[in-house]
Amino acid sequence: MANWSDKLALVVVTLWVGALWTTGYVVAPALFHHLQDRQLAGNLAGELFTLVAYIGFASAFYLLLQRLLRFGSQALKQGFFWIVILMLLLTLAGHFGIQPLMAALKAQALPADVMNSVFASRFKTWHGISSVAYLIQSLLGLVLVLKARTS
Repeated sequence: MANWSDKLALVVVTLWVGALWTTGYVVAPALFHHLQDRQLAGNLAGELFTLVAYIGFASAFYLLLQRLLRFGSQALKQGFFWIVILMLLLTLAGHFGIQPLMAALKAQALPADVMNSVFASRFKTWHGISSVAYLIQSLLGLVLVLKARTS
């Protein structure tokens, strides 16, 4: 890893995966633990997950481009490249698919909290799907961190 683009790639991986882990497994749970208003905690967590998604989009763009420029078509044969693709797809699905569905359920429930509405079971289902996708993305992030050090 002698050139600057490789060093920057390592920083980008660290930023992306660190943001995933910190937001999902430290900050969001802390918000729900410390704030009595669960709706406020959910709204703040949602804003943070949006920020993490944008970090993911930018990170994936750089990492994929950097790999393609450095290795050419050989990048398509690297596990690192495909892990980034999978993480990007999960980020896209979460941000543009699952999150809008959850937001729509919250809006339909107004003025009540979605968890105290007829939409609670659907919201829980989508929240569960979102959580599993986030966990998979986080585990892929662990593999990405390990591969970034050896690639």
